[in-house]
Amino acid sequence: MIVVLCFLIVAIDGFDTAAIGFIAPAIRAQWQLAPAQLAPVFGAGLFGLMVGALTIGPFADRFGRRTVLLLSVFFFGLMSLVSAWSTSLDMLIVLRFLTGLGLGGAMPNAITLTAEYCPEKRRSLLVMTMFCGFTVGSALGGLASAGLVEAYGWHSVLVVGGVLPLLLLPVLWVLLPESARYLVTTGKRLDEVTRTLRRISPHTDLQGAIYKLPPPPPPPPRPPAGSPVSHLFRPDLLRGTLLMWLAFFMSMLIIYLLSSWLPTLLKTTGVSLKTAALITMMFQVGGTLGAIVLGWLMDRANPHYVLAAAYGLAALFIAAIGSVTATPWLVGTVVFLAGFCVSGGQVGANALSAGFYPTDCRATGVSWANGIGRIGSVVGSMGGGAMLAMGLTLPSLFAVVGIPAIVAGLTLAMLGVHRARTQPPAAHAVRA
Repeated sequence: MIVVLCFLIVAIDGFDTAAIGFIAPAIRAQWQLAPAQLAPVFGAGLFGLMVGALTIGPFADRFGRRTVLLLSVFFFGLMSLVSAWSTSLDMLIVLRFLTGLGLGGAMPNAITLTAEYCPEKRRSLLVMTMFCGFTVGSALGGLASAGLVEAYGWHSVLVVGGVLPLLLLPVLWVLLPESARYLVTTGKRLDEVTRTLRRISPHTDLQGAIYKLPPPPPPPPRPPAGSPVSHLFRPDLLRGTLLMWLAFFMSMLIIYLLSSWLPTLLKTTGVSLKTAALITMMFQVGGTLGAIVLGWLMDRANPHYVLAAAYGLAALFIAAIGSVTATPWLVGTVVFLAGFCVSGGQVGANALSAGFYPTDCRATGVSWANGIGRIGSVVGSMGGGAMLAMGLTLPSLFAVVGIPAIVAGLTLAMLGVHRARTQPPAAHAVRA
């Protein structure tokens, strides 16, 4: 149930995040904008995601995953709904930033909550399956845009993106539990832990039970005093944290550059808005399948090297996009393969980050990795406009976009080598 509920949260998150890229050509036509003028619209929402992940996400280590998730879902739903009535570019930019704040707070905590309820042997696969909701939601954003924009205008897509999370909120309030690991770690509401565990295993006798977490392998040094953010820089986590941040930065730079600009770039080749949206949707469809396949592989091989190989292949497929734009079915296939590797790889990186950090700073670690990644997403969304302004040809542009995928792959390979030296093999994929 938790996997399903968090799947729905990140699916709506993905819908809202990707929607602006799909409707951008219609906004540009209605407000008579140059392509480069769209960059602040893309960048504002992604900057909000970054700020939300860095500032809202860590509150979950103090006030609980469930509380932060509910507030974040309410806020981004409300802001998306309001943004549908934007009457100017400046107003849309501000409202996309506010929407991004809520989106940034929800996503990493959905990952954290799922990871803390998953059995260790299947944690990577289940977290990645849950996070497939993001790519499914993003793909549905393309499908909805293809059907709604021509009939009802671009505003209708934002209305759908606002109504869906508000409808989901009562369901989450009733069914979504707090993390039992969080409650045990903080010593809060242990009676709630008992109720939750009885729902999971109703035949287990929990009368007089004493709850404690198993020590992670190997036991970390005593956490430093202060905010959970400072825990990320303790000696046993520092190098892994920095490598994780670089991988997230490069990965999200690619994903959001393509998600934001691919419909607009394809429109310049003469295809219809509907065709451009459907081709871009294939990036997210590929990401959904990639997340499942890569998750399966990560549970059976060293996850760092699985992801490193995926990003290496992503660089090749991304570079190929610019050479096949004249043939819609072929560009759709290559976009699908690029999404399989890079978007599926990002879902895998999310699972990797949830397994890397111990319970006392897991929500903060995942949130900050996503927050640093959001800096890359802002750079990517703004960089697409800059490359268009430079007059790069499509083959040259996509060749440049493939370079960060190579960097992400090398970084994850380095992280795998580092963890092989400092952790026993059983601890590579997951951490208690």
